[in-house]
Amino acid sequence: MSLHQGLRGKILTPEGWVQGRIEFSEKIAAIHADKNAAEAELPYILPGFVDLHVHGAGGKDTMEAGDAVSVIARQHAKHGTTSLLATTMTAPQADIEAALHAIRPLVDARPANSARVLGVHLEGPYINPGKLGAQPDFAGIGSLQQVQHLHAIAPIRLVTVAPEMEGHLQLVRELTALGMQVQIGHTLGSYEDGVAALESGAKGFTHLYNAMSRLDHRAPGMVGAALAHAEFSEIIPDLLHVHPGAIKAALRAIPHLYCVTDSTAASGMPDGQYMLGRQVVHKCLGGVRLEDGTLAGSTLTMDQALRNLVSIGLTLEDASRRVSTYAADYLGLSERGRLRAGAFADLVVLDASLNLIAVYVEGEKIDLSDA
Repeated sequence: MSLHQGLRGKILTPEGWVQGRIEFSEKIAAIHADKNAAEAELPYILPGFVDLHVHGAGGKDTMEAGDAVSVIARQHAKHGTTSLLATTMTAPQADIEAALHAIRPLVDARPANSARVLGVHLEGPYINPGKLGAQPDFAGIGSLQQVQHLHAIAPIRLVTVAPEMEGHLQLVRELTALGMQVQIGHTLGSYEDGVAALESGAKGFTHLYNAMSRLDHRAPGMVGAALAHAEFSEIIPDLLHVHPGAIKAALRAIPHLYCVTDSTAASGMPDGQYMLGRQVVHKCLGGVRLEDGTLAGSTLTMDQALRNLVSIGLTLEDASRRVSTYAADYLGLSERGRLRAGAFADLVVLDASLNLIAVYVEGEKIDLSDA
């Protein structure tokens, strides 16, 4: 890939803003300061977005297998997501295996015009059947052997676990020892269960506040464990799943709170009926719900997540870290989620209103038509 010599803008680096130009091919070669251009004329250049919780987009769901994840990765790239985890649902073992077989080739080789698929987020089936949320009723007790079997099909980077289930604290310890990130979610566990899971190696929480025991001043619940002890946690900032005030409380409590879309097949699609795993969901008025009204993932894209964070008062620098850097840090990806020499050339270019102008994934310019 030839060196791109002259992408100019207000560039957000780990050390702060640099007004100038960025040189890159697959990776960033250099960032040069240049004070000559009028600042008002320059776009913002930020790290590409990193989304660790993606079920679908463009009418496709990860659990469909086939070409679903390739469609999903293309659709999210058009909205600035440069790397993602394909996220499975609670389902029969055969369904999960089929989805992983379809994901594996996309991890091994990134197709053109697509986000990088980093691996799999296994969201269930190791969750509490009493806190399914929008998950189908196939929850069960996990085992190291089962996860290793799935990991041999496609690399599992992240596993959601309800720690209060029998044997799951041991599972947390075993998966952590294998180098997988384990996070707490879809749980009726107590505050004490959450603390025990963190002490056993769990590092984060799945869609904070949603599908977990709530905070009460005499029974802090899993939300209380997250707010009191977590360094990392997902949150869905569509301003529907979580009130802005609750987002602000989490921002004060959790140093590396990062954003996910939890996007479904309905993302980027008109109102109507879609599939989420084996569940039928309905998109209407910007939300996705089951027949009974339960929220079932979102239609959020990461560019909108960035704008939402800024709209509730975050600086652009802080918002950028929460849609890029912290998620990359959570997975130990030092070459993603930041703009510096040697990092992958994953970047987004935005205008003054924070609308996308251009997206680059590993140096490739993404076609944004029909975004």
